[in-house]
Amino acid sequence: MSSFLTRRAALRAGLASAAGLAAPALVQAAESTRRNVSSFAKQDWRAHFETLGAASIVADTTSRALHYWNADGSDYRIYPTSVPMTEELTKRGYTEIVRKKVGPDWTPTASMMERFPHYKYMPPGPDNPLGTHAMYLSWPAYIIHGTHDTRKIGRRSSDGCIGLYNEKIEELFALCPIGTQVRII
Repeated sequence: MSSFLTRRAALRAGLASAAGLAAPALVQAAESTRRNVSSFAKQDWRAHFETLGAASIVADTTSRALHYWNADGSDYRIYPTSVPMTEELTKRGYTEIVRKKVGPDWTPTASMMERFPHYKYMPPGPDNPLGTHAMYLSWPAYIIHGTHDTRKIGRRSSDGCIGLYNEKIEELFALCPIGTQVRII
């Protein structure tokens, strides 16, 4: 019986030691969750627009979240996004959706070609960086679009655009009419 207690005591000591080693990881996970939750704090459209118009979008490049409101404010949604890689690629201000396309093709901009001469035109498909749907803004070469590379969402990974998971851009695409007002902050 004493040998059983000794094994039990050893087991308890081992579990306590393992729990002690796991504690920092648990704290780190809790802090990460808290940080992510605060990133998606609810926005008030009145802080950005005088009226909701046809619909409204605020793309927050700091929290990497896109906020959507319908015309009467009864539908509010938040989507995780990818954002521009650098401040130089980030354009902020007011714009609007001027065109929408299912199955967009992609042509690299002149500045992209300077940095990445191997880039080439890409037709719609699974390798296209614009994903399955694109909503073009009144600023040339700025788009809210999907991505097939889901690792990009939540990161600074674009050349200026706002990227969403393909299933989320499909949902947002159906909600936003041409003329939806957009603010990038």
